Amino acid sequence: METNTLLIRAGLALIAAFASGAVLSPLVISSALKLKVGQPILSYVEQHAGKQGTPTFGGFIFLLPAFFVTLAFTISDGLSVGMIAVLVMLSFGVLGFLDDFIKIKTKDNMGLRPYQKIIGQIAIAVIVSVYAYRNAEIGSSVILPFFGITLELGVWYIPFAAFVFLALSNCVNLTDGVDGLASNCSVVYFVTYIVILFFDRGSGANDPLIIFASATVGGLLAFLQVNTNKASVFMGDTGSMALGGASAAIALFSKRPLLVLFVGIMYVVSGISIILQVAYFKVTHGKRIFLMSPYHHHLEKKGKSEAQICNLYATVSFLMGVISVISVAVERNGI
Repeated sequence: METNTLLIRAGLALIAAFASGAVLSPLVISSALKLKVGQPILSYVEQHAGKQGTPTFGGFIFLLPAFFVTLAFTISDGLSVGMIAVLVMLSFGVLGFLDDFIKIKTKDNMGLRPYQKIIGQIAIAVIVSVYAYRNAEIGSSVILPFFGITLELGVWYIPFAAFVFLALSNCVNLTDGVDGLASNCSVVYFVTYIVILFFDRGSGANDPLIIFASATVGGLLAFLQVNTNKASVFMGDTGSMALGGASAAIALFSKRPLLVLFVGIMYVVSGISIILQVAYFKVTHGKRIFLMSPYHHHLEKKGKSEAQICNLYATVSFLMGVISVISVAVERNGI
């Protein structure tokens, strides 16, 4: 496929997903209100007490458009990497939906028990990791940023890829704690990978992956219209886990999962801030590094507004995304 043709298809996929999401938004919100599926708020996040009962399941606003638009635009390519990526996104979304459903049913914020969630995540992660390992277009190698060196992991690719899925599905979930935060970071994340995939086109095998990422961005842009502060709907675990799975899939399928440390820097910050807080609390018998974790809650405690936090996270993500694109350009030009 010629580059211009791919650009047109990717642009149309983005617009189609945005339009679908815009149509779906009021339907999801009105249905959630009618069914009284409001999001329970964690008792210790007192600054969000006023959000109690805000409709959830908003992840469907971008998940369904991303799925159907990717399907429509790539079905002629057969079971492509783009199709697998959106199926991975859907699988994690279903797991998140079960978590959300239990929260609504029991009227608390527990959802699936930790071991139930981790078993589901591991099952999906291992299945997809084995698929990627055995797929000739993906294989068991990853690219080292800036150097362009291909690292052959062999059979160790499977546990490595599974770890990426587990890490991102949980870290994106943790980042979804402020109106518009996870969705803003995700837009930057997927746009960055779209640019990188254009650099790495090669035989064109990754073209369906570009379509998938474009459709996801379109759906997210529609979702952001109803998710910025004050949010009319939350994505819930349905959306955050779907985004985590999709983020891992595009990173691994592009053979550039190590770029997640740059492109997904704010996801990493969310995950590490929790780990550091818990470890320091246990070692010091009650002392804390942050006023509250994940880090965005620390910023809230410091007096930052949700809009300011979203702007900070999106800006840092964008700058790190630019660095990621530069790394690929450096590899290509041998600078």
